[in-house]
Amino acid sequence: MSTSPALCDRRNERDVLDRLLTSVRSGQSQVLVLRGEAGVGKSALLDYLVRSASGFRVARASGHEYETELAYAGLHQLCARLLDLRVRLPTPQREALEAAFGLSAAPAPDRFVVSLGVLGQLSAAAEDQPLLWVIDDAQWLDKASALTLAFVARRLLAESVGLVFAVREPSKVPELDGLPELPLAGLGDSDARALLDSALAGRLDELVRDRIVAESRGNPLALLELPRGLTPTELAGGFGVLDVTPMANRIEQSFLRRLDALPDETRRLLLVAAAEPVGDVSLLWRAAGRLGLDADDAAPAQSAGLIDLRGRVRFRHPLVRSAIYGTATLPEREHAHQALAEATDPESDPDRRAWHRAHATTAPDEDIAVELERSAWRAAHRGGIAASAAFLQRAAELTPGPADRGRRALTAAKATFDSGAPEAAHKLLALAGLCPLDDLQQAQLGRLRAQIVFALRRGSDAPPLLLAAAERLAPLDCKSGRETYLEALEAAIFAGRLNDRVGPHEVATAARDAPPAGTSPRSIDLLLDGLATRYTRGYVAGVAPLRDALDALGRDSDVDMRWVSLPWIAAGDLWDDETWHELATRAVRLARDAGALIALPLALGHRAVVHVHAGEFAAASALADEAEAITEATGNAPARYAELLLAGWRGVEPDAQDGLDRGLQNALARGEGRAIGGYGYVSAVLYNGLGRYDAALAGARSALEYDDLGIAGFALVELIEAAARSGAHEEAAAALRRLEERTAAAGTDWALGVQAWSAALLQEGTAAESCYREAIERLERTRVAIHLARAHLVYGEWLRRENRRVDAREHLGAAFDMFDGAGAEAFAERARRELLTTGATARKRTVDTRDALTPQEGQIARLARDGLSNPEIGAQLFISPRTVQYHLGKVFAKLEITSRGQLIRLPASRF
Repeated sequence: MSTSPALCDRRNERDVLDRLLTSVRSGQSQVLVLRGEAGVGKSALLDYLVRSASGFRVARASGHEYETELAYAGLHQLCARLLDLRVRLPTPQREALEAAFGLSAAPAPDRFVVSLGVLGQLSAAAEDQPLLWVIDDAQWLDKASALTLAFVARRLLAESVGLVFAVREPSKVPELDGLPELPLAGLGDSDARALLDSALAGRLDELVRDRIVAESRGNPLALLELPRGLTPTELAGGFGVLDVTPMANRIEQSFLRRLDALPDETRRLLLVAAAEPVGDVSLLWRAAGRLGLDADDAAPAQSAGLIDLRGRVRFRHPLVRSAIYGTATLPEREHAHQALAEATDPESDPDRRAWHRAHATTAPDEDIAVELERSAWRAAHRGGIAASAAFLQRAAELTPGPADRGRRALTAAKATFDSGAPEAAHKLLALAGLCPLDDLQQAQLGRLRAQIVFALRRGSDAPPLLLAAAERLAPLDCKSGRETYLEALEAAIFAGRLNDRVGPHEVATAARDAPPAGTSPRSIDLLLDGLATRYTRGYVAGVAPLRDALDALGRDSDVDMRWVSLPWIAAGDLWDDETWHELATRAVRLARDAGALIALPLALGHRAVVHVHAGEFAAASALADEAEAITEATGNAPARYAELLLAGWRGVEPDAQDGLDRGLQNALARGEGRAIGGYGYVSAVLYNGLGRYDAALAGARSALEYDDLGIAGFALVELIEAAARSGAHEEAAAALRRLEERTAAAGTDWALGVQAWSAALLQEGTAAESCYREAIERLERTRVAIHLARAHLVYGEWLRRENRRVDAREHLGAAFDMFDGAGAEAFAERARRELLTTGATARKRTVDTRDALTPQEGQIARLARDGLSNPEIGAQLFISPRTVQYHLGKVFAKLEITSRGQLIRLPASRF
């Protein structure tokens, strides 16, 4: 196949693209990001790819600089021809797509349900024919499209789908970070000279040629375009070529020199086309007609190769568009946008009309502001939070009345914050603060400002700001005020020992003095009251009200996803393994059902921690991996506590300690004081497992320097064992008294079980044995199997020291089997060494890693064993049914079975 001149010296790149197509044809999905500066040949390679994709169903899209705030604008270019396949999707996904693309009046969809719907569409389309999606100028995709496409790119596997992006450097598209990349550099000197010669009508002095080649750095577009703006005299002598501006600006200047030669009417027509990125030719002509322009005015630009108006408006290069728009005067842009607004149908496309109207004026205009506000509502309704924020921001800027301007700026700030842009939201709050606001609005402004501070730093600055906002809101809006108290308490708990200004006790005291919830308190009102009691009157007094709150939350079907973490942490603080399990399971289910990938990683982390304590390390690892994949796709802050806890219990010291060190430094940089307690506890677990009790004692001491909710109790257990083994008996006894105060008040089998084995460590004779037996009996009734294994281990060690070898073997063997089956290597090795001293032997289980299930394969196997279909598994794990089937094929081969029904007969330890 012949190639264009712009593909000189691109054999390696073409080979990569050819292999991509071959792989997709064979049923293996492929994703690739082409990165390079403007003009380096990305678009030419995409053209080559499309021409080579024989037998493929191809869809192309291009990001547009002036469409970045219109939600799903880029995605719609790709999905428009696949929407008929939505009938094959599960109802939530189909409805989400219809709402996102304005095909229904359904409530606003979560953008990640939309993502799953797009993944389902791709999978369905690829069943009939290989599919190729090509996205040029991805740096200008709207946020919703970029997140959706990045999500899809990370979930493709066993579908005949190719997804190729082109991104301009140095532009940054964080959503695409981590995907396979193909960086593009300039051409080599010989190919650059050949390409330059192809663009010249006559001969060129060798020295001038070398100078142009050197200054272009082999950039193909620069080689083709720069000489066209120079006179023969300049080319002959080399004058006018040297320029130190960035390459994109230099190429733009080349285009501008060519534009200067065009008639005024042609340049006005090009400006209208540049201001309207949809590419609708009929809309362009309607707008042009309002400015007195016609087809004859387009001819010079078409002849110059700057624009193509056949079927769709396409510029020769995005730099042509940016050069035209960027150099136009403000009045010229306003006239172009006004013509486009007048030519846009207010019924079929009211939002784009409003956007053009807003850019057609700089003067305040209430009518336009109202129209923008309506567009913001529609954008939010479709799930375009970023678009809604952009509409509201422009509405505030164009509002003539100061009171309405303040209201709109405040609303815009909230939408901007919700869209994930806290710094931009802060600027809008400054605008709102300059306007007259009533008392409630002032309080809402203070709350949002505090929320932004918490989002940006998560340190000690946020609690006093949130507390002040709560105190101001409570008399004006009791519900919002109490929610803000709870936010302040969460911020204070999060900041932990790094909070030297307003701690949980101060927030709790203020919350107890605030207006009560009334006769019908919500579950989160009970949670606030319970936590306030916990921090003002102590652990024992807080048990009953917190238990009431957790019971109410369990019955509350409408609880907001914002309140997932605090109840779960409180349940762990109460040693309530059943509620702990139920809250985590429910949080994952709700987040999955809603497709809420913002909340899902946190919920997955909670559920993974529950699995760790249940001794189900494989399941915990799968959930931790899933949470990490989602945070990478969404760009959210990582939630890696479960991953580090798992490393601590596994007991592989180099890996665990390295992760602890890096995690602690990252947490401290973010101001997460609570993390110090968490990492201290995990360190104590790690070193108790390894039998390095001095190091374990240091970790536990660090954890217990502050009463971190949901951590301090666990750390006391580790400290007692480490201190008892290190000879620090007085310290161990003091810690036991602190532990007994908590566990006796909690009264659960988990609490009383760890209390019993901890007490046994400090006793002798029949008293010690009675405690060990009580610990095992109680923990056998719980979900926390890893703690039951610990009870067997310490009892077996005691029996061995009492020279009761036969009895010791029973409990040490049980401990070894449980630890080894879970993957707790250090504790298993500790049990194995003790068994050897009794004369017994224990062999580590060896599994050929080629036959070991990966965490994702294990998770799929468990769901299939539970009776879920491939589409149901795919919906839970955010992968396509074809990918589920692909993984199940590998599961069956590794487990040496042939059907899903055989999974039921296999022990859970196999996966």
